[in-house]
Amino acid sequence: MTRIANQYRTIEAGAGWIDRSSRGRLTFEGRDARAFLQALVTNDLAAATPGSGVDAAYLTPQGRMIAMLRILAGESSLDVEVAPGQAAALATRFDHLIFAEQVRVIDVSAETIAIGVIGGDAAGAIARALAIDRERLASLPTLGHETVGDVRVVRVDDAALAGFELWAPAVAREDLISRLTGAGAIEIDAELDEALRIDAGRPAFGVDMTEDTIPLEAGLLDRAISTTKGCYVGQEVIVRVLHRGGGRVARRLVKLLFDPAIVAPPPAGTPLVADGHDTGRLTSAAVSPVTGRVIALGYVHRDAAAIGTRVIARMPAGDAAAEITGFAG
Repeated sequence: MTRIANQYRTIEAGAGWIDRSSRGRLTFEGRDARAFLQALVTNDLAAATPGSGVDAAYLTPQGRMIAMLRILAGESSLDVEVAPGQAAALATRFDHLIFAEQVRVIDVSAETIAIGVIGGDAAGAIARALAIDRERLASLPTLGHETVGDVRVVRVDDAALAGFELWAPAVAREDLISRLTGAGAIEIDAELDEALRIDAGRPAFGVDMTEDTIPLEAGLLDRAISTTKGCYVGQEVIVRVLHRGGGRVARRLVKLLFDPAIVAPPPAGTPLVADGHDTGRLTSAAVSPVTGRVIALGYVHRDAAAIGTRVIARMPAGDAAAEITGFAG
């Protein structure tokens, strides 16, 4: 933990970089690319002008998640980031849905990289590395992006600290990292990157969300679901929950803060108990680099999903007490 804490102290006012290239990247191109994807995903691409982006979910007709998509709008194409290991299967799946539309789906994961840059001076480090204006980068809205040479700079909100992702050709990796290092950014561990994500309450597909998840359970309504756009796959289920069910789902993904006596993060899948009754399961946990306390994300039954509710994580080595401090999303 000392190493992670030291890294965090450095990037609070500075910057750190981490290779996130294991995430998948797809490109949708062709005159019908936007209309094609608009009919499939939960968010509204009509509002995504070139240089902006949206988060969206891709669902089954039953309203369960197939994938979480980060969609960036370009002048003539849409670029999409997905969870590690999903790109090839999703490219095939989307390709099978193309009939008369003029659209092509390409898995560009192998030819590209994604480098995360996080920290109080993340914008400054990138500006120095790429010789561009710092204030312009700092003013980008979430998922706003611009291209400098062959590097696309994307503003992201995966952590409470300022964050960006740099998308570039794979052949540019070593030069880009050298530039970031020369600009003062340090390499950070995946453990710190994950802890910052959990601290911010950002669910990750394949970790906190699976193919059994309804996106409303994971708190994605404001982030990734449009309530005004036209039809998309799974919309009927989402609308039924929002309008007939008052938005109530059987479970909610919540943020948990463990008591100070707990020093080791419980494993994913650990049962959660509230008022003596089984109420859910942990999905991810870490030691917060901000407070030094164990933090986690986990699903609890809606009856227990309230800020301030005390829960118990049941582990073979003994119970661990925690409090719900917020909701994921």
